[in-house]
Amino acid sequence: MFELTPFERRGYDLFDMFDGFDRDLFAPAGRHERIRTDIRDEGDKYVMEAELPGFAKEDINLEITDDMLTLSAEHKEQKDEKDSKGKYIRRERSYGSYKRSFDLSGINTEAITAEYKNGILNVSLPKKQIEPPKSRRLEIASDES
Repeated sequence: MFELTPFERRGYDLFDMFDGFDRDLFAPAGRHERIRTDIRDEGDKYVMEAELPGFAKEDINLEITDDMLTLSAEHKEQKDEKDSKGKYIRRERSYGSYKRSFDLSGINTEAITAEYKNGILNVSLPKKQIEPPKSRRLEIASDES
């Protein structure tokens, strides 16, 4: 809904609103879409919640490589409706592919767990336990010849 302030007082030109319109309209599907992700610090671990509505658990992939966690999801759907003669009256297809990576520095990668429920992926990322530096006493050799 437009505000009641005249265009010339808003500080922009009316035609600037359409700048890049063709790029956004004809952009590949999913180009501007991202996996919406929240990460909370719960003291001994981080909890990542990623919204993936409409995806089946089998469509979601989590992969750890070195210190990177890559979350990817791919969804394909096809609906065909035919009349009694076998001719299409409607045929729809949709496809979505998403991918994000996260740095795992300071995370115990062996203890990461994940759960998917109601379109939300919950990933528990336990922090590495900081070990105090080990110390030992060195004996000093004497130089008695």
